[in-house]
Amino acid sequence: MAKAITDVFAPGLLVVVVLLAVGWHSTRSLTGVAWGFLAAFFCGILPYAFIIAGVRLGRLTDLHLRVRRQRFVPLAVTMTSVVAGITALTVLDAPREILALVAAMLAGLAVTLTVTKWWKVSVHTAVAGGVVAVLALSYGPALAWCSPAVVLIGWSRVRLRDHTVAQTVVGALIGSSIAAGVFALLR
Repeated sequence: MAKAITDVFAPGLLVVVVLLAVGWHSTRSLTGVAWGFLAAFFCGILPYAFIIAGVRLGRLTDLHLRVRRQRFVPLAVTMTSVVAGITALTVLDAPREILALVAAMLAGLAVTLTVTKWWKVSVHTAVAGGVVAVLALSYGPALAWCSPAVVLIGWSRVRLRDHTVAQTVVGALIGSSIAAGVFALLR
């Protein structure tokens, strides 16, 4: 069960879902979903493809980057891809909410990458916490009912012995606070 939760709520998948949801919210149309998909390409799909390729080539041990020293390059590639995405979205005049979300993702990623140099903070709970915060800001506080999913994801990471409780809690705090702060400020 823990493995299934970890896989279903993988950061790359959550990023795609939240970008599509915020894309829809930004225009209330399929045009917004298309903007969300373009952002998802740079922020989720391309980085996840890089990780999959790394695993297949034997450069990375697994899709969840369990080995802390293997995290730097994939996270740096993700940051580069997100910056490219922000550039493309800005040039193409994407909706403000999409740009705000991508900027929040970049800020959260920068903090996570910095912390990862010294400690194996949970990217799973960081992304999940950020997703819940952004959905609650976009669609209203009623979406805070998603918060137990962050706890469930944290449980799965601890159960699989990929993280300690502290690493999952700190990840959720980093993700939710940075996402909420940056997204609220820029949207």
